[in-house]
Amino acid sequence: METKILSGKPVAKRIKALTKEMINQNDLKPVLVVMIVGHDSASEYYIDSIIKQGAKQGVDVQIRKSDSVSSDDLAEFIHNFNSDSNVSGIIVQKPLPKSVDEHFIGKLISPEKDVDGVNPITVGHLYLGLDCFIPCTAEAILEIIKFYDIKTEGKHIVVVGRSNVIGKPVYNLLLHKTSTGNATVTVCHSKTKELEKYTKQADVLITAVGSAKLIKKEMIKENCIIIDAGINKIGDIDGKSVFVGDVDYDDCFEKCQAITPVPGGVGSVTTSVLLNHVVRSKKKMQKIK
Repeated sequence: METKILSGKPVAKRIKALTKEMINQNDLKPVLVVMIVGHDSASEYYIDSIIKQGAKQGVDVQIRKSDSVSSDDLAEFIHNFNSDSNVSGIIVQKPLPKSVDEHFIGKLISPEKDVDGVNPITVGHLYLGLDCFIPCTAEAILEIIKFYDIKTEGKHIVVVGRSNVIGKPVYNLLLHKTSTGNATVTVCHSKTKELEKYTKQADVLITAVGSAKLIKKEMIKENCIIIDAGINKIGDIDGKSVFVGDVDYDDCFEKCQAITPVPGGVGSVTTSVLLNHVVRSKKKMQKIK
């Protein structure tokens, strides 16, 4: 690793090239359906990126949006898209209203079209190290680790965040007997007491907790590597809205060995991973090896 700023752009560029190659070589017409309920700034930022990148990559991204919807309505939507041979990927964007059981909804998405890894069957495959679609942000973190040749074997990696789509899968993937695994992993979360005691031990610190600039320089050790998967919308000194990570980038920059920026880090890779999954799903549906 020869760079301090772990930009997601070259990582995403490599994945995009592979995705485009799959589409062109096999004359694929992949379709991703994204269902959105309500409004969330981080989700809207992510969805805008999916739409723009999908158009460039050759993936038809179709948005289904509603201010409010019931579990039964969502279930009917998912059933229809599961049965639609033109649709190769389905996402129900989180967060969902409290009235909707997200675990129930996750179980309804066909594992073959579960491009964001939420179906319990997909989750089981991930934990056993079997072939499946890994949750996109978790896979994006691994892609950054691979691209920048960040050593994980025998390292102490601290993950701040325990969500089902980032914290938990990342924890498990880092334990696997792979080139991006074999780490000793500690997971912290919102109820962890004395968080600093753990973050200061990290050779690699991965954050995905959704708390703007939570991690300060006094909470990290010298020359650690930071991968920040947080996306938080805040107001700046001019009153404009900006997106920042869970790590105070400017405060920690000099002390760490390397760090991902926000934006321009994990998020940009996440979108590329998702579209790659949609195309791989289309290949499997058409029985193309």
